[in-house]
Amino acid sequence: MTMITCVSPVNGEVYAERPALSLEAAKDVVDRARKAQKDWARRPLEDRVQLVLKGVARLNEMADVVVPELTWQMGRPIKYGGEYRGFNERSNYVASIAADALSPLVVEDSANFARRIEREPHGVVFVIAPWNYPYMTAINTIAPALMAGNTVILKHASQTLLVGERLVQAFVEVGVPADVFQNVFLDHATTSALIAAGSFNFVNFTGSVEGGRSIERAAAGTFTSLGLELGGKDPGYVMEDADLEAAVDTLMDGATFNSGQCCCGIERIYVHESLYDAFVEKSVAWVSNYKLGNPLDPETTLGPMAHKRFAKVVREQIADAVAKGAKALVDPKLFPADDGGAYLAPQILVNVDHSMAFMREETFGPAVGIMKVKSDAEALELMNDSPYGLTASLWTKDVERAARIGRDIETGTVFMNRADYLDPALCWTGVKETGRGGSLSVIGFHNLTRPKSYHLKKVTA
Repeated sequence: MTMITCVSPVNGEVYAERPALSLEAAKDVVDRARKAQKDWARRPLEDRVQLVLKGVARLNEMADVVVPELTWQMGRPIKYGGEYRGFNERSNYVASIAADALSPLVVEDSANFARRIEREPHGVVFVIAPWNYPYMTAINTIAPALMAGNTVILKHASQTLLVGERLVQAFVEVGVPADVFQNVFLDHATTSALIAAGSFNFVNFTGSVEGGRSIERAAAGTFTSLGLELGGKDPGYVMEDADLEAAVDTLMDGATFNSGQCCCGIERIYVHESLYDAFVEKSVAWVSNYKLGNPLDPETTLGPMAHKRFAKVVREQIADAVAKGAKALVDPKLFPADDGGAYLAPQILVNVDHSMAFMREETFGPAVGIMKVKSDAEALELMNDSPYGLTASLWTKDVERAARIGRDIETGTVFMNRADYLDPALCWTGVKETGRGGSLSVIGFHNLTRPKSYHLKKVTA
């Protein structure tokens, strides 16, 4: 029997494990979801919305269990209290727009014709969720999918394998039918086999580029709808008129919070030459204030990365960049808890360029490179010199300038004077190897449903 195992980054020991379902057992889960879907979709929309919100409220009541459990699984300091703020904000927003987002588009309602486009649920939605923000990323699809009348099967990352159990527990306890929202533990082979068999009507995957390619290969020929949020290398651009203090505070937080393990974390920063020295100096001071240590200690502000193999990638990228001429500015002696394993000190590199993997490939750790630029054109060229495109953060007091530059950035979201935030009213989407599709907003509801046209002739001649 294959076991799905979570090794805690806190102490390197096995924290939880669960047996993976066999292919036959997994097919039974899908069959139950398929049979339950029609009845669930027939329920009034408001009933579905309220049940989802009750599930969200129930999870909030479980904070005493959820928060430390999350820290043990992926290492985020307990002082930050879990993910409830974003989890609740996203759930409440999609609930508030569900009726409008799913309402028919009426083309004609006359004595002769009724013509309209309705939104119909796909059927069974399969959510493959990541470990870095395991509750928030999952709810992005779970909440609107259930509200829209789909049934949902959730497979969570092995690093956060207890999250799926907690989510389903909360929702089922408040009355969501057990077959409407199910959690599964699957290995890669079974996951691929289910997708290849056309078991699902929609698959949403958040994870690595290679993982996304595996999903696409498995789905080839099945015509299964896919939503893919994959890698990122999000840039920040600090212009000469930027609010320096605000830029440092937001961009450094965006680069290092959650040990840099954020889908839209800031991984490279371009600063106008007039502010470059001051920006770098203030950034080093900002990052040096972190306290790296045991995330169960309420004084800790930076915990371990979720796994020592992730930290290994960051160290290798930094070492490669330094060997090619980059300079590391944060004193490692400030972080004695750095153990060469999962506990990794934050770092800022200068004298970097795009010949270095550190400035090209996803780092996904508490390290960022800063480059000096002379113009918008130079910054734009560098921001677009990436295989990824999730967000870009522009720092200026000139809204028109930001909008003009933003139009030419190959990205899913353009921020001005903000970074590392998911606005549930806007579509969360990416370009290039960051993936395709989009979640949240009215567009998220549309991606979780299909259009169905009605052309009804009321009278005949």
